[in-house]
Amino acid sequence: MMVVYHRRLMTSRVIALVFGAVMISCGSPGTTGTGGADDALSRGLQAHAAGKLDEATTAYFETLAKDAKNKFAFYNLGVIAQGQNRAAAAEAYYRLAIDQDPKMGSALFNLAILRAQAGANQEAADLYRRVIAIDPNYAAAHFNLGLILRLLGQNAEAQQELATAQRLDAKLVAPSPSASPARQSSPSPTR
Repeated sequence: MMVVYHRRLMTSRVIALVFGAVMISCGSPGTTGTGGADDALSRGLQAHAAGKLDEATTAYFETLAKDAKNKFAFYNLGVIAQGQNRAAAAEAYYRLAIDQDPKMGSALFNLAILRAQAGANQEAADLYRRVIAIDPNYAAAHFNLGLILRLLGQNAEAQQELATAQRLDAKLVAPSPSASPARQSSPSPTR
């Protein structure tokens, strides 16, 4: 059975962009504080939001040239690669973002999706559990973990996770075991 994950609403992209703009203007942990890196990241976010992915990619690499540990540049390169169906590249970028910040939930979440799509269901379940440990109210992580646990034959725990997801977000209806839910991803440029 092919599992397809629940997709976020477009509003999450807007929220991520607004959050990114605020973080750039205020400075944030995880960057070296260099104006050059922040400026390049800001240009990348703007280009990314406008759908100018080549321009965004260039700006994210400029960010990394100025701040080699910028988790947001790595994450957004992962989002671009994932959107272009370049799973290996996306996975590598998400892992680099996680190396910089092991509690970066968005990178862990998207990496879990990729690992599940690659058939590494136990690893995907472990990644979703890490996301939930960071944000216990992340409905989509509970939902996707429930789907993965079903595939692993852990039906009681799967039902608990699906029920938690629905309690947190009533729009997430637990599918019947034979149903294929919609795809989940968080491909929003973030800072």
